[in-house]
Amino acid sequence: MAAKHGAGNRPRPRRPRQQPLGFLLGTELITPPTTPAPAPGAAAPTRNQKLETRNSAGAPAAAAWDYESLAWAAFYYNPALDLARAQYATAQTTARYAGQRPNPTLSLIPGYNATHTPGLSPWMPAISLDWLFTSTKKLAHEKTAAQADAELARLALITAAWQVRTDLRRALADHAAAAARATALRAQADTQRTILALLEQRHAAGAIAATATDLTTARASLLRAETAIADARAQQLTARARVAAAIGIPAAALADITLPDAPAPAPLAPDALRAARAAALHTRADILAALARYHSAHAALELELARRHTDLHLGPGYQWDQGDHKFTFTLTLEIPLFHKINDAAIAAAAARCDEAAAQVTLLQSQIIAAIDTAAIARLAADRQLVDAQILRDELRAQQQRAQQRHDAGAADQLDLQLARLDALAADTAILDAEAAATQAAGQLEDALQIPFPNLENLTAAPAK
Repeated sequence: MAAKHGAGNRPRPRRPRQQPLGFLLGTELITPPTTPAPAPGAAAPTRNQKLETRNSAGAPAAAAWDYESLAWAAFYYNPALDLARAQYATAQTTARYAGQRPNPTLSLIPGYNATHTPGLSPWMPAISLDWLFTSTKKLAHEKTAAQADAELARLALITAAWQVRTDLRRALADHAAAAARATALRAQADTQRTILALLEQRHAAGAIAATATDLTTARASLLRAETAIADARAQQLTARARVAAAIGIPAAALADITLPDAPAPAPLAPDALRAARAAALHTRADILAALARYHSAHAALELELARRHTDLHLGPGYQWDQGDHKFTFTLTLEIPLFHKINDAAIAAAAARCDEAAAQVTLLQSQIIAAIDTAAIARLAADRQLVDAQILRDELRAQQQRAQQRHDAGAADQLDLQLARLDALAADTAILDAEAAATQAAGQLEDALQIPFPNLENLTAAPAK
């Protein structure tokens, strides 16, 4: 996609009453417990006070909170979206008033004649106007540049929303993976504990098969398993805090909420992936923002080119001079005596336009690389998951055979527990592979940035 250029405290304005967007999901509105309206004259509740009221009223049912509903809660509470909306509102206001004709200026010039003739008034008051006449083309370019900046701010808001969704999805994926891993590791630790107990019984009975080295190895394995459980639990708590941070609320607000798993989009067929890649280059908010930045730079360049034609200042004036009525008329314009008019500004604007075009090209290349990398990572994770499943099936089959031998009296309890431990280790490997596949799928979604439902509702500031 080539891009080339052609050449103190103040009263706050009221916002219209709007429906809170934070709990909008599809066509449903998940309504949280509301905060009571403040009494007349009382201070409005802060964000944290509203959260505390919501927590004390009770959290909604766990089934109501899936990834999309939590994402829209993040769009409601996350201060990064508040900042992006405020910046968008500022850009909209600037665009609304851009391109207006400048008002004339009025100058009052009192004068006094210190050597006046006796009998005549020494005062010589004067008044003058300065009318600036600029071309309609310049005003149009100013309006176009401001509108491009407003569109850039809108797309920056959508980019911020994507970052919030990404942070939330990664945190939920890490939370689910850590929780599942902690459960699997507890099962391994229980089995390892059983193996250690059996070895200790054998060693106490004087069995040759249970040496002190075997006991030391078993105890070290149990200690490693318990340490891994503690690490998984810490990762789970950290991920939960990251979920709260992505939403923009205190971690205590999620205390009674069961977090959902992160979504894992279905794999795309090669043709569908090619179509999604082509669509991403036309729909991603950051690429559209780069194009808006280029259009803004191009409009600024056109404005500087139009400013080569100097503005005209007309200055009618009047002076009362000791009884005489004097009228003046001035015509002011810039003369290109030492250099061409506005050449420096034009050169700088052209350089910024070239820079914006280069940014578009660079961003396109980065997006294509990110999509290809994420697609390859998704395929690799899927293959790793298949291999882990094959290994798990084989170890489970060995466990079943060990159980059959144990039932037939051909194997003892230790052999059965060792086979069970191998199968449980394979289950943990499956969980790790599934977490990697989910993470890779999320990376592909981040790279493609397929628009999510109700995207247009982001630009309106929710009532808080």
